[in-house]
Amino acid sequence: MSDFNNDVPYEYRPLGAWKYFWLEVLFSIPVIGLIFTIVFACGASGNKNLTNFARSRFCVLALVLIIALIIIAITVFTGGMSSLVSYFS
Repeated sequence: MSDFNNDVPYEYRPLGAWKYFWLEVLFSIPVIGLIFTIVFACGASGNKNLTNFARSRFCVLALVLIIALIIIAITVFTGGMSSLVSYFS
């Protein structure tokens, strides 16, 4: 069973659980993590599993950013503006 990973080309070699754990830690670092996420998502590692994992992480980051912007926009244009107007009156 241990020979399975040696027979598979590096391009398709599966990642272990600890590799995923350390990638999550690396991708969680604010600026450096975003840079590494983009680099790995573009396929710089050569491993398809790592590339797909980085792409999924990048999609989650984009989705969170879009949701945060929608929440900020709703707050500013509804309740935020009324409290701002009452503050200056």
